[in-house]
Amino acid sequence: MKTATLRQLRHDFGSVLAWVEEGEAVGISKRGRLIAMLSPPPAAKPAKPRKRPDFLGRMKRIYGEKLLPGNIVVEERESRLY
Repeated sequence: MKTATLRQLRHDFGSVLAWVEEGEAVGISKRGRLIAMLSPPPAAKPAKPRKRPDFLGRMKRIYGEKLLPGNIVVEERESRLY
């Protein structure tokens, strides 16, 4: 583990950040005392694919095999004057 002073962190943050980007933890000290730790993030796990819900199956359970005509909305819009 490398250490950097608070002054070094303020004036030369780029080099301290380079240490962290290389994967090394950096201890931040103030007046000789360790006050903070700066470390790289943990390695990200690959996201597993999510299973999509079965919407068609859910509709069939709720409404059964009834089929509604698809033009109900169009007929309703055409019947009203705006």
